[in-house]
Amino acid sequence: MATRTTKRPSQKSSIALLSVGHSCVDVYQGAVAALVPFLVAERGYGYAAVSGVVLAASLLSSVAQPLFGALTDRWPLPWLLPVSTLLGGVGIALSGLGDSYGLTLVSVALSGVGVAAYHPESARVVRAVAQGAGHRGMAWFSLGGNLGFAAAPLLVAAVVGLGGLRLTPLLVLPALAGAALCLPVLRELARRRAAGSTAVGRAGRDDRASFVKLSLAVVCRSIVFTGLSTFLSLFATQRLGGGTATGTAALVVLYAGGAVGSLLGGALAERWGRVAVARLSYLVAAVAVAGVLVVPGPALYVCVALTSAGLYVPFSLQVTLGQDYLPSRIGTASGITLGLTVSVGGLASPLIGGLADATSLRTALLPLAAMPLLSWALFRSLPEPAAPGAERETEALTARA
Repeated sequence: MATRTTKRPSQKSSIALLSVGHSCVDVYQGAVAALVPFLVAERGYGYAAVSGVVLAASLLSSVAQPLFGALTDRWPLPWLLPVSTLLGGVGIALSGLGDSYGLTLVSVALSGVGVAAYHPESARVVRAVAQGAGHRGMAWFSLGGNLGFAAAPLLVAAVVGLGGLRLTPLLVLPALAGAALCLPVLRELARRRAAGSTAVGRAGRDDRASFVKLSLAVVCRSIVFTGLSTFLSLFATQRLGGGTATGTAALVVLYAGGAVGSLLGGALAERWGRVAVARLSYLVAAVAVAGVLVVPGPALYVCVALTSAGLYVPFSLQVTLGQDYLPSRIGTASGITLGLTVSVGGLASPLIGGLADATSLRTALLPLAAMPLLSWALFRSLPEPAAPGAERETEALTARA
């Protein structure tokens, strides 16, 4: 008992630092969508043009994250945490400088690479320091990212809304803070490595078929979330009026609801299982997305909140499910499930933007209501993996028998 008590503060403080650091990284994913109304207002970009900006942030990120995951499976790279955090911040800081569309694309792509490098290694590190914390350790880590998303529209509005795009260099400040927060975690990892307690893998066969289904569900979730993130502020402004403040408020609700959803997902999963909870959540999300597009007046915000909860309850659950389906490749699983949840949806944004330019924004967003239903259908055939501890106990009993 004494030994366990002395380890708990170290574990909790490390998870807390990683959670806050995750906020400092994911603020830059949220910042891309939050910059969209200002790019439209200051530079006159159309729907297709701003979709290209989102695509630039997402394309390299979605391709690079599995690659970084494969690297971290082979060689632990904890130094990537501060370096990638800084890279994500520098890219967004440069995005508002000058009037060149090409420079903007390169800048947000640079930020996307930083985000891609961060997530696989950070998820592996969380798994290492949160041993014994169940689903809640990953849920708290995911909460940090969700809070970063929620803070992004407020941060961008406070900086860019007051001084224009020329002030985007100030947006590098969260990256500086996040990189500093990584340093105590790196020291803790070095201490654990010296003590021989940093292993995160576990015995078990890879279930690649289930992992592929899970990944497809993650892609569907990513398309609806990124599509809404990109165009919700413009859609809310069209529907409700009130200028950029109306759109910013809608984005804050979308992102802040995710903070509640992530913690709720971890708690519910411990009682009813990850697969069952995710399945029900996607049904809620499908109804809520349709509500966002058809419900009139301020009730739109209620539907946005329900959409956020429905999409975020499975967020951390998908990460640990992926790790349990691919126990021999924790980094790769994390890169796909944690990274693609946000980045790959940007690949569909130009299609949505082009359709919106040709028809209307509401028409272009209607297909998003079908995406959570596809995720639900894919989750219907997924098994619930055994808990790592339970699996080890079963293996031990089998060996004794």
